[in-house]
Amino acid sequence: MGKTSLSLFLAEKFNTEILSCDSRQFYKELKIGTSMPTMKDLSRIPHHFIGHLSIHQVYNAKLFEIDSLKKISKLFTKYSILIMVGGSGLYEKAVTEGLSEFPEINSDIRNHLIYHFKKKGISFLQKEFLKFKKSGESIDISNPIRLIRYLEIVQSTGKNPSFFYKKKKRNFVILKIGLIMPRYDLYSRINNRVDNMIKIGLLDEAKLYYHYRDLNSLQTIGYKEIFEFFYDKKNDLNESIEKIKKNTRKYAKRQLTWYKKDTSIIWFDPKEKDKIFNFILKIVGNTGFEPVTPCL
Repeated sequence: MGKTSLSLFLAEKFNTEILSCDSRQFYKELKIGTSMPTMKDLSRIPHHFIGHLSIHQVYNAKLFEIDSLKKISKLFTKYSILIMVGGSGLYEKAVTEGLSEFPEINSDIRNHLIYHFKKKGISFLQKEFLKFKKSGESIDISNPIRLIRYLEIVQSTGKNPSFFYKKKKRNFVILKIGLIMPRYDLYSRINNRVDNMIKIGLLDEAKLYYHYRDLNSLQTIGYKEIFEFFYDKKNDLNESIEKIKKNTRKYAKRQLTWYKKDTSIIWFDPKEKDKIFNFILKIVGNTGFEPVTPCL
């Protein structure tokens, strides 16, 4: 929480542009449920990878790696510092470390997993994951796409996905800033943000795309719960809203767990904007911000 505000502050201070690695905000149709930056925010600073896709397009972290590196290379001819912001760990990793090439996946295995997921629900995938999970491995077990991807790799190759990970060397310097706050404050912000989403029209937005609810792009918190409310009229709207808040809190906890493993991250409170700016200045130096190669 607070990433958008900080990224705008830093981009203005460093006279640069912002790239998003928030995979939820890639889809132009999903403005309210993903807390996409407002038109006012987007007009303040040029943004990249915000609303550049349709929910009907197939996209993944590997494609993002290719697209973002092309964009970064181009922007570094104009700027010495770029700001990348977002909380999608795999997509951030695609840029900072690179994603490995996996062997071809057996389509029969994939279809088998999808069939049983539709028949038995996500609990089937979660149980299968626990059979193959190695100590220290962590993925979002509430995300069927991630679970299916994990399982199809293991069952096709006999090896866990981590076997194929090979860190790639980038031709720019990376400085990682993490934002952290007391749990009470974080949960309060989440609850208020969800209430505001409802107030400004999340139900109407979800209703527009209810027909496409099985698309991968719509398998995300905020929409799934509202789709369930539309599907089963016995559900209470307030219960669905509370479910969004609860699932968002769980997601935030998983994000923190993921990033806490990265010892290269320097942590700050979101309110410490000037402190963060001065810290970055100290690391990269006040060079006049001519085009060189550091990347945040």
